[in-house]
Amino acid sequence: MLKIPVLLITILLHSAGIASAQWLLQNSGTDAEFRGISAASDSVVWAAGRNGTFARTVDGGATWRADTVPGATSLFFIDVHAVSDSVAYLLGTSFDGGLARIYKTRDGGARWTEVYSNGAPGVFFDGLAFWDSERGIAFSDPVDGAFLIISTANGGATWETVPPENAPQPLSGEAGFAASGTAITVAPGGRVWIGTGGAGSARVLMSNDWGQTWTAATTSLPASESAGIFGIAFRDPQVGVAVGGDYQAPNDSSLNVLQTIDGGQTWTLVSRSLPYGVRYGVAYVRVGETWFLVAVGPSGWGYSTDDGATWRYIDSLGYNTAGAAPGGPVWAAGVDGRIAKFRPPAR
Repeated sequence: MLKIPVLLITILLHSAGIASAQWLLQNSGTDAEFRGISAASDSVVWAAGRNGTFARTVDGGATWRADTVPGATSLFFIDVHAVSDSVAYLLGTSFDGGLARIYKTRDGGARWTEVYSNGAPGVFFDGLAFWDSERGIAFSDPVDGAFLIISTANGGATWETVPPENAPQPLSGEAGFAASGTAITVAPGGRVWIGTGGAGSARVLMSNDWGQTWTAATTSLPASESAGIFGIAFRDPQVGVAVGGDYQAPNDSSLNVLQTIDGGQTWTLVSRSLPYGVRYGVAYVRVGETWFLVAVGPSGWGYSTDDGATWRYIDSLGYNTAGAAPGGPVWAAGVDGRIAKFRPPAR
């Protein structure tokens, strides 16, 4: 494992009526592209990326250690879930299709155990999420005409496949986007939401029973083979935001932020992100009494304090994914091993 001090690059941002915020660019110890990031606390963060690469900090980003999982270099780790400084899960997908695996470590990444593997034709996993240290869920693009959703109730020791008839029938071309690992999110009490695209309409699949039965809500966000919902986040069981756009039009100024106030039953297209362009990853964090929503994409990143209705610009440096532990800070990760730490402004 390689250990390199953080780059001392701090950018100060000023907005009228709001105290300054700052973001700090990290040195992750690798140039691999990241698409997954997860914070177990304000000091413990794991990132996941191309060619079986992962990275970890246990000191709030002062230093990072990067390595690869043996036997997984053909996989792109498109999502990660951090439980603690020692325990984490990695979800890997072959971008050639037909292979996906989940790995778990109990010793800080020194050793990894393969806890799930699927080599069926068409398998392409897009994200995973955990309610707690035992209960988790992951989903793939449709296989044999049905959504493939798996869940665990014993810390990944075993994974059960949700019966296909318990999920909505996929639309023609419908799939998830493995750009950020945030196309799936969970909330207490067994609630879970998945954002899709690829078809004529972007949809949100939702469950209130730990992913055992599902319904779907159609949204007004345009969708196509390259467009739809890329990221989804909830700050409580009722209020949530989904973001997306078209990855073939990374700077398009079309509306690309959806908002729900009824737990995902209905969605309203409320705004366009700042900067303009497709958003891949999204994350909520509460600082004091304020909920901050950070959304990232190839054109840069910004934040909202009114559930996506209006946005403030952070920077034009592109990222794929974002994540945060309760209370912050927010972490973003992307190409060239890029990781940044953003501390929302005091209000």
